[in-house]
Amino acid sequence: MNKVLSTCFIVTLSALLATGCTWDRRDTGTAVGGVAGGLVGGAVSGGSAVGVGVGAVGGALIGNQVAR
Repeated sequence: MNKVLSTCFIVTLSALLATGCTWDRRDTGTAVGGVAGGLVGGAVSGGSAVGVGVGAVGGALIGNQVAR
């Protein structure tokens, strides 16, 4: 579980740093989607790093498009 939480933290921090100084609704959707996707991916894959990563990327893409 610690691996999943640390991966979600890294994904969120990366999304925050990638946006620079601005933060809008779409960035929030991307970050929330990435964290949620990472948690779901970790739960489905039994905590594997690949599952967490794929879930985080997929969730971030979906969150970005939903917040559009």
